[in-house]
Amino acid sequence: DMKAKDLKKLGLQDLIKKEEELRRELLRLRFKKKVEGLPNPMQIRNTRRDLARVLTLIREKELRGEA
Repeated sequence: DMKAKDLKKLGLQDLIKKEEELRRELLRLRFKKKVEGLPNPMQIRNTRRDLARVLTLIREKELRGEA
């Protein structure tokens, strides 16, 4: 679970890498949930929220012209 202030320290390229990583993780968790079930179903929600945080920061940086 990532904190917004930790993410804000990252540059745009790092955030984009983090986005890809979180999308892959979410896909893996969903697949695993279907196949064998998850020990902690909150993982999917937390990953989705982390992804939303990253996307928000990417958008903020784009709007400020840091792209």
